Amino acid sequence: MALEHAILVSLSERSGTGYQLTRRFDRSIGYFWRATHQQIYRTLARMADQGLVTFAEQPQEGKPDKKVYSVTDTGRAFLSDWIAAAGTPTYLRDELAVKIRGATPGDLPALVDEIRRHRDAHAERAELYRTMEKLDYSDPSTLTGHALQQFLVLRGGVVLEEGLVGWLDEVHSALSRDLTQP
Repeated sequence: MALEHAILVSLSERSGTGYQLTRRFDRSIGYFWRATHQQIYRTLARMADQGLVTFAEQPQEGKPDKKVYSVTDTGRAFLSDWIAAAGTPTYLRDELAVKIRGATPGDLPALVDEIRRHRDAHAERAELYRTMEKLDYSDPSTLTGHALQQFLVLRGGVVLEEGLVGWLDEVHSALSRDLTQP
């Protein structure tokens, strides 16, 4: 996936300025696709040149005009083509997994600490997703359209984070047990 796709998805849901897009990435899409503010602004400029998005300038007093971006018909077609295209399944590619596999007995104390740190970070993210789920989707059975799709992505995040927490608990327990073996 390219950043262009994530931006088109966000703008398809609601037009916005570059600043508003960066805030959305910080609060929602960014949990699944990361981009810096600079990357978003550069990509928006390129997308405007390609005709994927357009913008309307809104004057501001004492500041430069702000640009409010929206998706063009060309951008919608580009996004639809990408959605319809066969994608590559996502596979686990994780530095921690390689560390676990490559650790020697002398590395285990530091590795166990690193596993606990990762586990706690995933548990925190899972809790954040569950909180968002409770706040934004009190009755998922009534959802349709974009709201249903947004909910399903959030549920995917919950399930993935909870799965990682469970696996890291298993790894931590096994390696901690191994530490105590002579």
